[in-house]
Amino acid sequence: DPHGRFSIDSHFGIIRSKKQLDYETQPVAVLTVQSQLGNSPVYSSTQVNISVIDINDNPPVFLTKSDKVTISHTQPPGTAVYIAHAEDKDSGLNGAIKYSIASKQSNAFSIDPSLGVVNLTRTVFADKQQEYTLHIAAEDCGSPPLTSLLMLTVIIEEQKIDINDNSPSFTSSPLSYVMEDVEVGFPVHRIIAKDPDEGRNGQVTYHIRSGNENKAFVLDKITGLLTTAQLLDREIRECYSLTVMALDDGSPALSATQVLTIIVLDVNDETPTFLKQLYKTSIHENQDPGEFVIKVEAVDRDAGLNSLLRYEILPGTGYEKFKMNSDSGQLITTASLDRETQEVFSIKGNSCHDLGSPSRSSTAQLYLTVLDENDNNPLFAKTQYQISVREDLEEGSAILDLFASDEDDGLNGKVTYSFIDDTFGAFAIDSVTGSIVTTKALDRETKSQYTFRAVASDCSTHLPRSTTVSVVVHIDDVNDNDPVFLQNPIRAFVSAETPVNETVATVRAEDVDLGSNGAVVFSLMIAETVFQIDMKTGDIILQEPLASKEFSTQLLVMASDQGISPRTATAMVIIFTEEQEEEISFSRSLYEASVPENSAAGGH
Repeated sequence: DPHGRFSIDSHFGIIRSKKQLDYETQPVAVLTVQSQLGNSPVYSSTQVNISVIDINDNPPVFLTKSDKVTISHTQPPGTAVYIAHAEDKDSGLNGAIKYSIASKQSNAFSIDPSLGVVNLTRTVFADKQQEYTLHIAAEDCGSPPLTSLLMLTVIIEEQKIDINDNSPSFTSSPLSYVMEDVEVGFPVHRIIAKDPDEGRNGQVTYHIRSGNENKAFVLDKITGLLTTAQLLDREIRECYSLTVMALDDGSPALSATQVLTIIVLDVNDETPTFLKQLYKTSIHENQDPGEFVIKVEAVDRDAGLNSLLRYEILPGTGYEKFKMNSDSGQLITTASLDRETQEVFSIKGNSCHDLGSPSRSSTAQLYLTVLDENDNNPLFAKTQYQISVREDLEEGSAILDLFASDEDDGLNGKVTYSFIDDTFGAFAIDSVTGSIVTTKALDRETKSQYTFRAVASDCSTHLPRSTTVSVVVHIDDVNDNDPVFLQNPIRAFVSAETPVNETVATVRAEDVDLGSNGAVVFSLMIAETVFQIDMKTGDIILQEPLASKEFSTQLLVMASDQGISPRTATAMVIIFTEEQEEEISFSRSLYEASVPENSAAGGH
C-alpha cells in the first residue's frame, strides 16, 4: 500500500479505506496482508486484490474552451472545417463521447456525433456573413451524463494567396486504449494535426508510416480516424506502436510524425486452464486434520482481475473431508482418514474460476489414494477353537485350519501363524495357511486333551500387531488296548463241602480304553457245567457239588471289551481242593499250536 490508502484492523482483519479512492489514478490495488500468532516468528501472508469500480465523475474535456477557424467562402458543401476533440478520463460508457452542436446561428454547419467533424452543409459567402459562432457539446454516455462545451468561431474570408511555411502539428494524445473484444471497424483513436496555413497548404492528410506490419489498423487519411482492421487479442499482443504522419497538401508538402501507442485492454475471454486434468496423490491414514494433501494450479492468460483465480472443491462423495485454499489451491484434510473405510477419493469437482465479470471457470479431477497404516490387529474367525480327533490319526494329519483376517493392506495385512505354548511335540502349524497337523502318534491313554494358544501376527516392518486364540484338542478314544487281567493264572482253593452257588474265585481285568471300548465282560472259553462265571463281575460260581475230595480243574476265562471290534485276553483259573494242591501239574511240559493269520479275535 505505497500510497497509504487503506488500513487493516489488527485483530479482526477488516480492511478499510483511509483516503478517497480514484479509479483514474489507481484502478487496482494489490495488497499483501500478513498474519502472525502472538510474538511467534512464524507468519503467513496472502494477496488481497481490490478493484476500484469506475463511476462517472469526470466530464469530457476539450483541449481549449474556445477556438477559431478561418475558411474560404469558396468551400463547397461537405467540406470539413473543424474537428472537435474532447477526452474523458472515465472508462467504458462513462468515457465514451458523442458530439453535437448545442446552439448555432445558422444551419450552415453540421457535426458528426462520433468523430466530432464539423462540416459545411451549404456554401457560405463572406459578403453576407463573415463570422459564425457554434457551441459544440461533448457528452459522455454515463448515467447521468456529463457535458462540456466548446465555443467555435468560424470566420469566412475571401481567398488569399498563402505560402506553405508551416508544418502540421499534432494536438491529439499519443496514447490510446481499446478493448480486445471490439469488432472489426471499431474506432480506436482520432489523430488530429493542425496546420495554420490556408487552403491546400493547410489541408492535412494522415498516414501510417510503420508499426502496422500485421495490418491490424486502418487510418482514414482525411479524418484521421484510426479503426480496427482485424480482431484483436491482448493475449497475443497487448501493445502497438504506430508511427503516424500528418502531411499537408502544399507544394512542397510539409509533414510531422508522432508515435501513437495503443494499449489493448483485457476482457475476460480466456478460461482458466489447469496444468493437469487429472491430479494423483496419496496420503497416509490417521493423520491429524489440516494435513497438506496436494496443490493444484491453473493459469489464465487474461490480465488483472480477469486472471486472478479462486479454487474450490464442489460437493460430492467424500468432499467434506477436505478443504481447498481458495487463493493458493492447496488441499488439506478436515478430518482424519481411514483407509479401511474408504481407500480412494475421486473428486471430480475440483474447480477454479477467475474474478472477471462474468466469471469463467474450469474443472479438473483429483484422485487421492489413502495409504495404509498398521492400525488393525489380525482377527481370528472364532474366539476359541475346539476340535475332537481320533487317537489313531497318522502322523502329519491335518486336524484344524485356523483363519485370521487383517483389514490392513500389504505387509500390514499379511498374516502368519505360530504357537506360543508347548504342544508337547504333538502338533505343528503352517505359518502361511494356519493349518495344524499332528507331528507324532497320539495316545489318549497318555494325554486325552491338549490346550495351547496360537498367535496370528501381521508382517509389518514397523511395530507388528498380533492376536492370540485358544485351541483345545480333545483326543477321542480308539479301541487300541486289550483287557489286562490283574492276576494270571489264578489259583483257587475250595473245600469239598463248598455249597452250590458259592463264589469260589473272582477274576479281575482292566481295559484303559473308554466307554464300551473299556467295558470288560467275562466268559468261559470251554463249556462248563460245574462252574459258571458272572460276565460282569468275574465271579466264578459253583453250580453243582464237587464229585470228590480230590477235585481239580482248569478253566480258561476270556475277558472281552465291548468295542465294535472287541479285543480280548485270556487267563487260566486253577481250582482244586486242598488235598490236591500238591498233585496239580500240567499234563505237558511244552504246548505248541499253530494259528492261522487273520484269525478272529477271541478265537480259542
